[in-house]
Amino acid sequence: MRMLFLSTLLISLCVTFSGCGPSPQEEPPRAPTQEATTALNTLTPEEEAAGWELLFDGNSLDRWRGFRADTVPPGWQAEDGLLVFRAEHGQEGYGDLTTKEQFADFDLSLEWKISPCGNSGILFRVTEDYEQEWHTGPEYQIVDATLGCWSDYQAPEGERAPDSDLKASQLSGANYDLHAPSENAVKPVGEWNLSRLVVNGPHVEHWLNGKKVVEYELWSPEWEQLVATSKFKDYPQYGRNRTGHIVLQDHGKTVWFRNIKIRRLGETQP
Repeated sequence: MRMLFLSTLLISLCVTFSGCGPSPQEEPPRAPTQEATTALNTLTPEEEAAGWELLFDGNSLDRWRGFRADTVPPGWQAEDGLLVFRAEHGQEGYGDLTTKEQFADFDLSLEWKISPCGNSGILFRVTEDYEQEWHTGPEYQIVDATLGCWSDYQAPEGERAPDSDLKASQLSGANYDLHAPSENAVKPVGEWNLSRLVVNGPHVEHWLNGKKVVEYELWSPEWEQLVATSKFKDYPQYGRNRTGHIVLQDHGKTVWFRNIKIRRLGETQP
């Protein structure tokens, strides 16, 4: 009888206090996913207050046109919230996507991923006085530098980056052909990378996936010497402009962009 009484008492207590085992309500809440908390191609209230603007809203290319053209070049399109260049529809070197507006000093943030053996770039302070955008605008390099991708080029022995046919100054995050990234911070092909380009007067910073990989001063003695021994020496306006267009490069390979945001520095916000 004593055992029966104790068993009955325990059952009664379990019912009274909603069971003896852990209930679903007692499990710790799961952390929300990135997709659930941050929509693509949008600005948070904090970003808006800080002066950030969207250069791509996920649906239209209203803020873009072709280099030395009035319309968007073939190959560039808004696709499922992404700004995509489809190589099969493009024309290498003559389909660069250019902002309609010019920017002087700015902080640019965007995400990108590249196709296998792909190549692209972000150029800034570009003017249209010359035939090609790289004749005036320095380039934040975007590339799949995997060994074998650029065997037809092959940088000189002693200048090649590890596991690549390219020079270190031609890897992702580099100031193309002038300044090599301090480390290889790029993610594998097919994964999204976060790039940030800060241009403030002569001061330039390249960030890749949260790491500052390049920093230099335009027009400094070091910069002048590097330019004088590069292919850019033949273009007197290279890197000299105080303002200009931002350009996404068509290099004949498929590339994707999203969350393209810019904040003007030292200017009155519109």
